[in-house]
Amino acid sequence: MTPLVQSVDWVAIAPPTITALAGLAALVADLFLPERRKPLLGGIAITGLLLAGLALLPLADGDRSTFCLTTGSGACSYEADAFTLVMQLLVLGGALLTAVLSLHATPALPAGEYWFLLLSSAAGAALLPASRDLATLVVALEVVSLPAFALVGLRRGDRLSSEAALKFFLSSVTATAVMLLGISFVYAATGSMHLTDVADGLRETPGQLAAVARTGVVLTLVGFAFKIAAVPFHFWVPETYVGAPLPVAAYLSVVGKAAGLSGLAVVTVVAFPAYSHVWGPVLAVLAALTMTAGNVAALRQDPTGAHSAVRLLAWSSVGQAGYLLVPLAAAAYTGTAGVTVGAAVAYALMYAAVNLGAFAVAAVVGRESTENRITDYRALYARRPFAALALGFFLLCLAGLPPGVIGLFAKVVVFSSAVDAGLGWLAAVMALNVAVALVYYLKWTALLFARPAEAGGAPGTPGAAPADRPAAPSPTPSPVPTPSPVPVSLTAAVALAAVAAVALSGAPQAVMRFASAALL
Repeated sequence: MTPLVQSVDWVAIAPPTITALAGLAALVADLFLPERRKPLLGGIAITGLLLAGLALLPLADGDRSTFCLTTGSGACSYEADAFTLVMQLLVLGGALLTAVLSLHATPALPAGEYWFLLLSSAAGAALLPASRDLATLVVALEVVSLPAFALVGLRRGDRLSSEAALKFFLSSVTATAVMLLGISFVYAATGSMHLTDVADGLRETPGQLAAVARTGVVLTLVGFAFKIAAVPFHFWVPETYVGAPLPVAAYLSVVGKAAGLSGLAVVTVVAFPAYSHVWGPVLAVLAALTMTAGNVAALRQDPTGAHSAVRLLAWSSVGQAGYLLVPLAAAAYTGTAGVTVGAAVAYALMYAAVNLGAFAVAAVVGRESTENRITDYRALYARRPFAALALGFFLLCLAGLPPGVIGLFAKVVVFSSAVDAGLGWLAAVMALNVAVALVYYLKWTALLFARPAEAGGAPGTPGAAPADRPAAPSPTPSPVPTPSPVPVSLTAAVALAAVAAVALSGAPQAVMRFASAALL
């Protein structure tokens, strides 16, 4: 007789489980800790994320699975394979750096709720790459999203925060509804929810259900395209990043994209290979539109506008999402889909380290200028040399220029995946977008090391004397003011991101080998 109760592989599910338990512990501890002891909650969160990261070590020995069917195909709902391991490392590492970045911001927020929501969302992001049935994928995606809505709107009484949370919520709910409709179509065509069974069912779909299956495949991609901020599901990004607390914006830009990347990779490569002729062109067009829209919008940002630095990072993240989609689109045209997924994950690792670092430096500058304009970064090297050098390195990595070697290699890997798949037009679009992105990345980098702005200047520039009036004698340049001390947590966040980016740049061959390995 087939047993109806099966044992659970607790080692396999340990990373998301530990993360969720740490969030629950922070919420419960918040009820009993006096106000002056609230900083301990951050310690609980960081400890939980570290333990969850250590729980990945036993998974390196080989693939593990649990929650499997006891009859029929024996398909499993949870698999801890190479792809799961790497994506969970990225997600937990990004959440850990976000937690360090958050330590200085939590005194102004309800601490217990903040840490609970952050860790709950991180647990969902860690669950998503291991999910191998459509129901678990949807649940994991919503566990990522629902706490994120609350995190964005957690600054009570802040109009920007409330508007950002509402726009994020409405956009996400619409995308989820469309995705659920697509999943229902896929289930109707295949009669299964497990991804491997869905793949088999789509290969044998009767002719009268082909249109239903094709529509379901496309609609299912919508929810994950929203999470990765692909065009046209990207309009929530700039307003949400500006309205959210800066650590939350950093979290969404990295961990939110990692969740979307995980979902897209799993459903396309594992569940929908029979319809690669449908989702391949769709993802290729989305990649081209996303990188173009993001880079053009970032290029058009007014450096003197309020929150222009965060807006530029937001639009830059949209452009970077387009690069992430290129290898997934290429997977439809090659016989080695797992290798092209490796290229996307390698790029995501680089992007995660440097983008979190850029947001950490933005948090440092935001302590002195609440408007966080790009012009506020002028002569940053004179005030904060370490922050300026770190941000300059992060921006060069994103641009793909030396000494940001890892950014260059990551772009080469992505570019090669498009060329090898025969997508020459997509490679050409990517090359043009890389050139466009160089403009705004290099402008910002140059501004970090420029001279401090003076009262006088050439006619037509801010602070200059009118052309028909003699210019006043140039005042003696005043010494650069001593900046206020930066919290240790912010310094640590910048340093950790810089160390990760330098380490990746120091071993580009390892990244290339990793990108050429089959993950799925």
